[in-house]
Amino acid sequence: MNDRTLPEAVLWDMDGTLVSTEPYWMAAEIALAARHGASWSEEQALELVGKDLVAGAAIYQARTGIGGAPEDVAAELQAAVMERAAVSGAPWRPGVLELLARLRDAHVPCAVVTMSWTSFAHAVAGAAPPGTFATVVAGDEVTHGKPHPEPYLTAAERLGVDVTRCVAFEDSLPGVASAMASGARTIAVPLAVDVPAQPGLSRVGSVEDVDLDTLARVVAGEDLDALSHVGTG
Repeated sequence: MNDRTLPEAVLWDMDGTLVSTEPYWMAAEIALAARHGASWSEEQALELVGKDLVAGAAIYQARTGIGGAPEDVAAELQAAVMERAAVSGAPWRPGVLELLARLRDAHVPCAVVTMSWTSFAHAVAGAAPPGTFATVVAGDEVTHGKPHPEPYLTAAERLGVDVTRCVAFEDSLPGVASAMASGARTIAVPLAVDVPAQPGLSRVGSVEDVDLDTLARVVAGEDLDALSHVGTG
């Protein structure tokens, strides 16, 4: 469509959306619990996907009995994830780099909006081609983490754009809630957890299924649900 109106910006969650690092977080949580003689299952780990790191760490501690400040536990978990990513890489989800390149060519700014902290967020963002991301909003830079809208509102403010004219990509329930509450048009790309259908939410199986025309349709108000026919809603 030659007359398309593209989003003013595209706002990207990181873990599970840009990069497939959720298994690293789960492994770190299970390993830390084991070192303290506690148990932690993958099912329990899935409950923390998308949550603010400190809030998630507090839940984790309450269920495992691990002591200390939640901030310290969150920092220890992130350090383990970063070490794993340094060794094994942080694999980009299919279609992500290609869509980021199209947005860069179209002069649509992109932001990372993540609950991971600054050190990891900038490491991932910095692995993309230069000029890909105009700003990074990390979990330790906001007062209220996801599902609160502050992270997405902060990204839009930094970019100088109207959040309601932005498209956000998310993979988790807390992330979708945060993006939608901010007013951003939201596309869910589920990975570790199911994201049920709801009014105002678009869903796709892969970023490979999204092009600039898709983004123009979503920011214009269309709800596109490519997952309803496969029974994920």
